[in-house]
Amino acid sequence: MTDLMDLEGKAVPFCDTVCKQYGFAEEQGSLVVGACLYFRESLCIFSTAAQQRSTGDECGPEDPRDEPKHPLSDCALEHKAIKLEEQVRDLTERYRKALADSENVRRRTQKFVEDAKLFGIQSFCRDLVEVADILEKTAESAAEEAEPSNPNPTLQKIYEGLSLIEAKLQSVFAKHGLQKMSPVGDKYDPYDHEIVCHVPAEGMQPGTIALVTQDGYKLHGRTIRHALVGVAVESQE
Repeated sequence: MTDLMDLEGKAVPFCDTVCKQYGFAEEQGSLVVGACLYFRESLCIFSTAAQQRSTGDECGPEDPRDEPKHPLSDCALEHKAIKLEEQVRDLTERYRKALADSENVRRRTQKFVEDAKLFGIQSFCRDLVEVADILEKTAESAAEEAEPSNPNPTLQKIYEGLSLIEAKLQSVFAKHGLQKMSPVGDKYDPYDHEIVCHVPAEGMQPGTIALVTQDGYKLHGRTIRHALVGVAVESQE
């Protein structure tokens, strides 16, 4: 038998007892007892739920803002920063190398252009110095014919004209950087001279140039025709 507690804390017997004591009909007593039981059960459920909620609030998760950051995120960022620094260093090194290469190309190109301007007439000068050789030999021949012992006004004028032409030609050569070598008495240099004979070293040091059979020429310091020379050697008695 299920007992209920009244307002004063007394136990209330089941439906028939309630009906007799309080004057309810049997059907009304059943409804009253059922309502009381439902009310008490609801109070128990509500009390249990409130207790669980209170316990859950106390044991619940903390504020996510207070949670410590995951250590892997910092490590990943640091690793990414290191990789970016390496890429920057690599790209900077490549840029410096490309800049140096471009500067070298620019200098070589500029040197090539300057050399082309200076030595573009090199082939022409080689041909022109042959004309100068012929003019020099002709002037020497005219000088021999125009000796004081055999005065000839015509030959004298020819010699003077040839001398003026030769002097003017050498002046034009010098203006354009073309110079005649004067190697007599200098040491033999295979880059400037070509040996055609050996002569006894009379009053000269062996290995020096004693005579020149054909003049050599330089264009802006570059040899365009070697001088044909005779080198002095020690005489063997």
